[in-house]
Amino acid sequence: MPALSRVSRAAIVSISIGSLLLCGAPAFADNIIGGGAQAPANPNVKGDSDGSGTLSSTAGVVVFDRSDNGSGQSAGSVKSATTWTPPACYYAPKYTPDQLEKTLEPVWQAESTGYQWDAEQRDRYVNGHPYKDFNKEKKGKGYWWASYVTPGREGDPGALDCDKPIFWVDNGDPPPPDVPEAITPEVLAQLAYAEIRVPSTTVELAPQEATKVNLPTWAWLDGAKFKPVSVTAGVPLLNIQATTTAEPVSLKIEPGTDDAVTYPGSGKCRINADGSIGEPYAKGKADEAPPCGVKYLRSSGDGSYKLQATVTWKIHWTGTGVQGERQLPDGTFGAQQDVVVQEIQSVNR
Repeated sequence: MPALSRVSRAAIVSISIGSLLLCGAPAFADNIIGGGAQAPANPNVKGDSDGSGTLSSTAGVVVFDRSDNGSGQSAGSVKSATTWTPPACYYAPKYTPDQLEKTLEPVWQAESTGYQWDAEQRDRYVNGHPYKDFNKEKKGKGYWWASYVTPGREGDPGALDCDKPIFWVDNGDPPPPDVPEAITPEVLAQLAYAEIRVPSTTVELAPQEATKVNLPTWAWLDGAKFKPVSVTAGVPLLNIQATTTAEPVSLKIEPGTDDAVTYPGSGKCRINADGSIGEPYAKGKADEAPPCGVKYLRSSGDGSYKLQATVTWKIHWTGTGVQGERQLPDGTFGAQQDVVVQEIQSVNR
């Protein structure tokens, strides 16, 4: 049998451990989704601990408070305006010393990961290089941290980034600095970023049914829809949380054809003081240049142009132990809509 790579062995161990933990464990989705649950501010809250140090198999799973998030069928998630993406996996508390022993010993006894791998693991967690007897002498003083996969990202290549072996963190100590995916308020803020939902960007247009060649078409969005939204993420066991907030800052209009002029020329319409974008058309303004809109220079023929309206959202966060607001990459969310452009008909006498 060919030798298994370190990543392959880690995957097998992860599957084996997961199978063992699922027996009698709370439903994974119930702990993940959280509904309106929010990480508590009370320092005495134990989270997924029974008070004696025993953890559930999902002790480090992040819970979300989405009560201030966008909602509705037309709401969607923002996409980072950069190449950055929220983490697909993270590390958080998962085992007490006794639980880790009961988890790993059956894996080693099954010999499914090979003698050398099992010996290295036993040396690491039992023989004192660097941990001795699963750190039982520190029982109640900390937890073993292991990896979790962010819900919905199971097939993402980034989910394999958390391939470090299980490690110990004392209560009150920060996670190791060389583990960037270890859960912190900043990582919680990044996970909350992925949960942000914002309203549809389908814009109101005038004329509504069909516009005419060389006729300015007004575009606007209702301010009641475009207000800040936020999601709070937390790990109750650690008593840490972070709130990520998205605020609309601009709307970009892309006409769907080069034969068009946008208003303003950049195609970027600013947010008004009341949160609205653009200005509703009023009678008598047909020949005026709208503050936000488009003028098509050619008919769409028997079809239509695909107008793209994209809102940019400024995203920032606050969290446990963090002073002031910190920035995350801007997010965007857009939608297409059909615009029919007709030639102006003239009557020859």
